[in-house]
Amino acid sequence: MSQVKRFDHVGITVADLDLVTAFFVGLGLEVEGRMFIEGEFLDTVIGIPDSRTEMVMLRQPGGGTGLELSSFGRPDHQPGSPAAMATELGLRNVAFEVDDLQGAVDRLAAAGYGLVGGVGQYENIWRMAYVRGPEGIIVALAERIG
Repeated sequence: MSQVKRFDHVGITVADLDLVTAFFVGLGLEVEGRMFIEGEFLDTVIGIPDSRTEMVMLRQPGGGTGLELSSFGRPDHQPGSPAAMATELGLRNVAFEVDDLQGAVDRLAAAGYGLVGGVGQYENIWRMAYVRGPEGIIVALAERIG
């Protein structure tokens, strides 16, 4: 029997919390909550004494798996690789199913976010594209076509 009860959220550490939050709200996620966390709980969980973070929890309308964005005030965040490709170890992408892939890609392009590669089609089932969002976050967008 599985010990996992449900998949709750994915967390991403970012530098500009407002920019990244606005990006995901623009994709259709909703802000569930925003708060500062510091003290013994945070220090214990992440293993870094005297930490402080501001967090935003986002979910799709109606619930489901969340996206937790965190920006650390203490200690300073460590730079990642904003040009990371899919082969780099670590979190590869955050994926969403959309109704209109081309419309989503066009809206993101108008906001300054471009494709990593191109729009691909997997058999007659999915059309998919990777978009590089703020701070180098790769967002996979997929439209079911069959």
